[in-house]
Amino acid sequence: MKKLFDGIKKDMKFKTAGPGKKLTDDTSTKPDVVQSGSGARPNRHGPSEGSQRAGAAALARIEQIPRPKVGTSQDAIRNQVKRELEAASLAEKDKAESEERSKVPVIAPACLSVSGVYFTCPLTGATLAKSEREVHIKEAILMRFEEDPVEASVMMIHTFNKDRDKVKTAIDIMSKYIENICKNPTEEKYRKIKLSNKVYQEKVRSVEGSREFLEALGFTSIMLPVEGKEEDEEFLVLLEYSTDALELMQERRDRLQRGEPVRAQLDRQPQVFRSSPNAQRFELPPEFYNMTSEELKKEQLQRSELVEKSAMLRTKAMREKEEQRERRKYNYTLLRIRLPDGSLLQGTFYAWDRLPVLFAFIRESLVDGWQPFELIAPGGQKLQESEEVALAECNLVPAALLTFAWDAAVQADIAAAGGKSPALLKPSLLETIRTLS
Repeated sequence: MKKLFDGIKKDMKFKTAGPGKKLTDDTSTKPDVVQSGSGARPNRHGPSEGSQRAGAAALARIEQIPRPKVGTSQDAIRNQVKRELEAASLAEKDKAESEERSKVPVIAPACLSVSGVYFTCPLTGATLAKSEREVHIKEAILMRFEEDPVEASVMMIHTFNKDRDKVKTAIDIMSKYIENICKNPTEEKYRKIKLSNKVYQEKVRSVEGSREFLEALGFTSIMLPVEGKEEDEEFLVLLEYSTDALELMQERRDRLQRGEPVRAQLDRQPQVFRSSPNAQRFELPPEFYNMTSEELKKEQLQRSELVEKSAMLRTKAMREKEEQRERRKYNYTLLRIRLPDGSLLQGTFYAWDRLPVLFAFIRESLVDGWQPFELIAPGGQKLQESEEVALAECNLVPAALLTFAWDAAVQADIAAAGGKSPALLKPSLLETIRTLS
């Protein structure tokens, strides 16, 4: 029987590393993988690592059989191992094909209308990719402790904790601590916080930054005896106080209550392009979509169906419901504004930004932004600067080309007075003008 197993191992190019050790491939290098063209199968020079593991497991199971039955041959055992290898190979193939099907076609970066969605840190001014903003802001807040521990701890409380109700509860309790001290500064019990206290444990301790805020107020950690207990317990104690210190404590309480989360601000990435016939062509990166990769692929496959549906007779309510569903698919929108000289001004916006935000962006880009102008959306709709309507509700997502026009009456008055037509964009923008590919 031993010769039989030795023969199998030799044929399979396996070697045994000793009792209790894993079987390894006898070859020192892995076979090269030859890239195949479309429709061609890759050359296979040997079983994959997964297949080898499956074969090793099969041999291990065979070796555990005390004696083969009468009529069992070396070929039969070899066939059993072969079936194990084939099963493992098929499983790997199915997994690879499944992963391939789930991939969304990737657009080359050079072909994208914008390279991605970026943000600006309000604390450092750094430009951040979407995946970098949370970590960067946390680091920036922690760096503030050297300058102002009160401000940093307030930022921590409002930024690091997602549950706003828990944050409000913790702030209310800490505010109560301060009020009690200010009303009863000589009462020692109000200047001590027992950390094992149920209210502190459940309502304050769980909020990140709360202890840092109390320590920034002047509370110090001290072990004190507790009546009825053998071991001391930890307290936060305000050892010193004065009239000025109490007033300062109230001011810091107000800062805590007024605090807001530190959020990275959307970088609109203003860009100017020369006049181009490709002005209405948009290729957006995945960050613009509020969908998973699988959902995005399904969306792309169903575009033709959506075109057919749009040609069908539908009620107004049906159209509005479908449009609302479509708008929810996008987080951001890329807008281009065609100016009177044919050049294009481009910017990135949240899908829920309001029209005044768009008008403000354009005014900030113009030399004479104070002058009245009009914006015409696709389809001829005139947008109103005063309307608090979301861009998504104006069907301007995930991308759109708008037309800019100076107010005709104002321009006529300027011309009648002998004035010149105003320059359009600020020089700082024109310095980076590009050709739209």
